[in-house]
Amino acid sequence: MEVASAAPPASYARCAVCHTANKGAEDKLGPNLWGVYGTKAGAVGEFSFSSALKESGVTWNDANLHAWLENPRKFIPGNRMSFPGLKDEAKRQEIIDYLKQQR
Repeated sequence: MEVASAAPPASYARCAVCHTANKGAEDKLGPNLWGVYGTKAGAVGEFSFSSALKESGVTWNDANLHAWLENPRKFIPGNRMSFPGLKDEAKRQEIIDYLKQQR
């Protein structure tokens, strides 16, 4: 029996502009985030990730996702994500908790 996707928190609305997070969904401007938690950066799906992301060696866990969501350009210099960052730690954690459920 397949589990239905979790409903995203309101804080995910900023992500949804460029990303989907549902099983089998298409990539948008950014990659589909289904199943990304616990994987290596730049290794999920068919999205054309930047070399900086693919070569970063980062695994998407709580700590790395917090750093990424707070300031993607600082965390992995040279990546193509134009998101300026989310300073609110509680909102970042909501997004991370949601992504943990999307697998």
